[in-house]
Amino acid sequence: MSQHLEREIDKLKEKVISMSSLVEDRVYQATMSVINCDDEIAQAVIQGDAEVDEMEVDIEEDCLKVLALYQPVAIDLRFIIAILKINNDMERIGDLAVNIAERSSFLSTQKDFKIPFDVYQMAIKAESMLSQSMDAVVNMDVRLAHLVRAEDDAMDTLNREMYARVIEALSKDMEHINCFLHSVSIGRHLERIADHATNIAEDVVYMIDARIIRHKPEVFEE
Repeated sequence: MSQHLEREIDKLKEKVISMSSLVEDRVYQATMSVINCDDEIAQAVIQGDAEVDEMEVDIEEDCLKVLALYQPVAIDLRFIIAILKINNDMERIGDLAVNIAERSSFLSTQKDFKIPFDVYQMAIKAESMLSQSMDAVVNMDVRLAHLVRAEDDAMDTLNREMYARVIEALSKDMEHINCFLHSVSIGRHLERIADHATNIAEDVVYMIDARIIRHKPEVFEE
């Protein structure tokens, strides 16, 4: 690897780390706005969406510049390709955080309504998977990437439990149907964040091992 290419890749890593830190914070703030019924926090997440979008465009442009100027090969090429995909996943996670905040803003006005499932547990799982997937990127850690993939099943279980509890609650309280719909959206968005974290983990495996493992069941060995 030339010194110029190495410097450009280091710059990309720094930008990806900055973006991941911002996105992780937005997800945390959005879920806290739900748990604490805090519309002020929700509005801050909504209004901050443009910053994530700008970072996504900036990283994409840098990746394309590196591809055009340096024509990387082998692991360097896989790194750039993986970063392009991870960048897109992070931008989508930022959008999902905004979606959660929008649902939270509505529910904050419904003081007599309580979400019938454990939002906190789903949020903790989604945030943990996101954090670990980005740690896998930064540290080039294939083992950690596989751990994230393995955790996706647990998130799917929480998602199914969420639907079951909402259906049960709705059968007893049709008055708050809009609130239940917003609640389901929050749970679904958290599950989608976990899916994007899994995508990132799969891209780490591709980047390091040159293996495409999408659509394949996780077989993790301790």
